[in-house]
Amino acid sequence: MESTRQKKVSRLIQKELADIFLKRGNEFVHGKLVSITRVRVSPDLSFAKVYISIFPATNQEDILKSIQDHSSKIRFDLGQKVRSQLRIVPEIAFHIDDSLDYIDKIDKLLKS
Repeated sequence: MESTRQKKVSRLIQKELADIFLKRGNEFVHGKLVSITRVRVSPDLSFAKVYISIFPATNQEDILKSIQDHSSKIRFDLGQKVRSQLRIVPEIAFHIDDSLDYIDKIDKLLKS
């Protein structure tokens, strides 16, 4: 069960990471749209799991690898944005959110 503080920090990180990917996402992934779908923060606020959705959905593993290679730069940019609100900028781990693919698969199965 997430505490209120965890939820607030999750929303803050999600908002700021979305802004980073909107403005500077072309540096990390070329020609792709990256959306931050969900952020989960550990109870001590030192670690964040960031779930991303990539459109178009081709070569998701390569794009995830590119984002993970740039994670220190992304974390630095995040730190610049939230330095007045958070004492510690959490470590970030990126994961692909496949819930939209799962929903699409179920929808196709139900239609057939």
